[in-house]
Parts: sequence; structure tokens; C-alpha cells
Amino acid sequence: MDPLSDIFHLLKVESVLSARFEASGSWSLRFSAYEHIKFGGILAGSFWLWFEDDAAPVELKAGDFYLLTQGQPYCVGSDPALAPADGREVLVTHRCADGIVRYGQTGAKASATGGRFVLDASTCELLLKSLPPLIHIPAAAETAPALRCLLDLLRLETETPRPGASVAAASLANMVLVQVLREHLESGAYMRGWLGALADPKIGAALALIHADVARRWKVGELGAAVAMSRTTFAERFRELVGMAPIDYLTNWRIAKAGAALREGKSIASVAESVGYGSEAAFSSAFKRIVGESPGRHRQLRSGTFSEI
Repeated sequence: MDPLSDIFHLLKVESVLSARFEASGSWSLRFSAYEHIKFGGILAGSFWLWFEDDAAPVELKAGDFYLLTQGQPYCVGSDPALAPADGREVLVTHRCADGIVRYGQTGAKASATGGRFVLDASTCELLLKSLPPLIHIPAAAETAPALRCLLDLLRLETETPRPGASVAAASLANMVLVQVLREHLESGAYMRGWLGALADPKIGAALALIHADVARRWKVGELGAAVAMSRTTFAERFRELVGMAPIDYLTNWRIAKAGAALREGKSIASVAESVGYGSEAAFSSAFKRIVGESPGRHRQLRSGTFSEI
């Protein structure tokens, strides 16, 4: 499993696709703080998106996609100078019988669809801390053909209720998240940590090796040789891009996977073995050092399993 897929699996990404939103004339909406990630695709027209921190508004045009990742309040509208109405209230009170939210009466029309991704609370920082507050993928981006296809599918799915709509919506939304991250990586935009490091051919390959066999007793020189780099150069480059040494990354990823397995109620012994520890004592020591509590305590508090065995 490649690193992005591996971490998505650990995060247990769940998606909710909201109804289509259509606004006409002059309008402005404010949305309060939220958890995890919101996304949107612009079906027609254009409008502005801005935060409340004096950053410059971003114009969103037909065919664009965006991700909001840090949970802060934000506004959208035809004119950033307008006083915004409560966005959540508008979505509730203006939803029509066909599921489409229509706001405003006359004037230029903008249409969008979007939703939210909910991540596992215990591990969501693995992804969120690597992302900027806003990722904007313009329709004109050379690397965005897959997103254009997805936007056409989202347009069809939000036109009218259909059988299997929730399954189709969830699948499309998850594809949007993967594709937006892919496009952002290929754009060369800087991203912190492991996610940004995936764009580097050699460090990305080393991360793939680690994720493919997390239980293996990797050595820095071995990883460096596998991607045709000297031990020293590899270690320096890895730390520069990922933000930690290769073995520290391996250890942290092992503990992240172990925590998820413990929350599922798996035994400490089996979890220790699955992530490459030869003894429960060594595993427990590493787990407590990173998480701040013993594996047994973690499982007891997070899964409702009270046995220490």
C-alpha cells in the first residue's frame, strides 16, 4: 500500500456530500468553525471565498475545486464587501424539494456542490498538519483532467435524487479528496511533512518502502541504498523534507498503526508483533514514550476493552 492510501486507511475517511447550492444576484454567507476538511467544486459562474484574517479573497470560477483544512470560519459570496448572512441557516431554510439550495432572486447565478470529510480524531493530525488552510485547484490547471470528470459526475448526482445516491456521493467525494491532493502535490506547492515529501522521487520512494513493510527493521543506510543515495545524504534530505529522522518516522508510524489496532480491541502481543517489535516490553516502552500512556491504558480508554492482556 502506498503512503497516501495507507494513511487514508488509518484515518478512516468518511465523506458527506451536501446538496447543490445555487445563488443569484448579490449575496454573502458566513460559515462557522468546522472539524477536519471541507471541499467544493464550482459548477457554474463564479464567487469569492475569504477568511476573517485579512487575507486576500480568492476568486473561484466554474471548474475550480477547493479544500478547506484548518477548521476556521470562512465566507463565500458575490462581493466580499457585503455583510454575510448565516450560511448554515441559509442551507437549511432555502433547500428546495429537489434537494437543491437556491438563494437570491435575480442577477448573475453561481452554482457549486461540496461537502465535508470527517477523519478519525485520534490520527487526523497526520494529514491536517501537512496541509495549508486553503488548497485551490483552478479549472485551467494542466494536471486537473480527472477533477473535471469528477465535477461532471457531481453535477449529475446533485441534479435530482437517485437510487444509491449516498453510496455514489461518498465514492465521488473520496475521489475528489485524493485527486485534489495529487494535483496539489504535482503543482510543486510546498507542503510540510510526509505529504510534501511524497513529491520528491527518492524520499517518496523511501516512504513507500517503509509503508509497504512497517514491521521490517529498516536501517538508514539500507533505505538510502534502496533509493540510490548515500546514508548521510539520504538522512539529511529525509529530515529536511519530512521534519524528522527516517527511524523516528518509522517509529511514529508504527505507533500510529498500533494505536488504531488497539482501539479495535486487538491484543497487545499481536499488535506489537504486527508493527515490528520483538517483545511487548519494547513495544510498551515505545508506545508510552510517544503516546503518553501504556498500550493497555490506551485500549481501555479508547475502545472500552478492559483487559490488559
